[in-house]
Amino acid sequence: MARTVAAFKVDYFQFLKPDGTLVHDQQIPALARDLKRLVELYKLMVLTRTFDKKAITLQRTGKIGTYASSLGHEAAHIAVGAAMKDEDCLAPSYREYGAQFYRGVKLTDVLLYWGGDERGNDFEIPRHDFAWCVPIATQCLHAAGAAMAFKLRKETRVAVAIVGDGGSSKGDFLEAINAGSAWKLPLVLVIVNNQWAISVPRSKQNKASTLAQKGIAGGLPSIQVDGNDLIACVWAMEKAVNAARQGKGAFVIEMLTYRLGDHTTADDARRYRPAEEVEQAWDNEPIKRLRAYLINQGAWDDQKEEALNVECKEWVQQAADEYFDIIENDPQPVTAMFDHMFEQLPHDLVEQRALAERYADDGGHH
Repeated sequence: MARTVAAFKVDYFQFLKPDGTLVHDQQIPALARDLKRLVELYKLMVLTRTFDKKAITLQRTGKIGTYASSLGHEAAHIAVGAAMKDEDCLAPSYREYGAQFYRGVKLTDVLLYWGGDERGNDFEIPRHDFAWCVPIATQCLHAAGAAMAFKLRKETRVAVAIVGDGGSSKGDFLEAINAGSAWKLPLVLVIVNNQWAISVPRSKQNKASTLAQKGIAGGLPSIQVDGNDLIACVWAMEKAVNAARQGKGAFVIEMLTYRLGDHTTADDARRYRPAEEVEQAWDNEPIKRLRAYLINQGAWDDQKEEALNVECKEWVQQAADEYFDIIENDPQPVTAMFDHMFEQLPHDLVEQRALAERYADDGGHH
């Protein structure tokens, strides 16, 4: 007769409902009563969305290259940054601006990066975070390596990597889980499940009920949270980061949200995604939800909202102006694309670099 040798479950957490009211029948995190902190996090969410809108406009007018929008991910991303200490290390993919802004990355850096300027990767703050990582899920192993270094050096620091639902199918993500489990690393892996891996819906990516259970398969504590609920996201991240810092090992969090925009500006999601689905997702979006809660608590009103929107537009325009000034008055040479990866350039890239230098003033012609 067969017997069960192991059984597992994945817990799901939501504290703030889409209408901005708290969920009943469970313990609500203290953050829900810290209205001052919630207001500051809300302001950053609005700033991130304002920046996102401006960046898309700049791409559409040819001022930057392809851009990956973070529309709809604001709660998940900002929660990651809010739970980390300055000395921790973030390994992002390519759209986690909210987490990066919280940690000190400048808006101008993001524009430089998507404008093709290598200096956009050279963050003044935080110096020890990884740059953007477009190859899918490879940042998970970067974070695992950093976590291993922290452990060997006996540093009380934590490495955090963010990956999408599609990225969680990559071997890099699963290998990071295995490393975190085998060596009990101070590592937090965050799956921001926005339901779409470019044009592939979550339902066709695999048949697993959750993505968090991939962490359980590797022996890691793993939970699922409402990724549009800032309170739940911050609570989960603080729980995981604190455990990792105390030497309790790695953790996996799946944040359920929705990609409200295109995958990137090179994509047109209308070709493969039902309009009704997107319209329904807007009812659950994170900014409206937190704003409703703050208004209900007497911590926010229309006047403050209007003033914040004005401020955000000014901050974003200042960043855009700084970006324009840099690329027009202090442009990088075309050879910069070769100069920041290798200590000693391989011979084939030496040849390519020389060729690029020879035709530096002839770009755009074939």
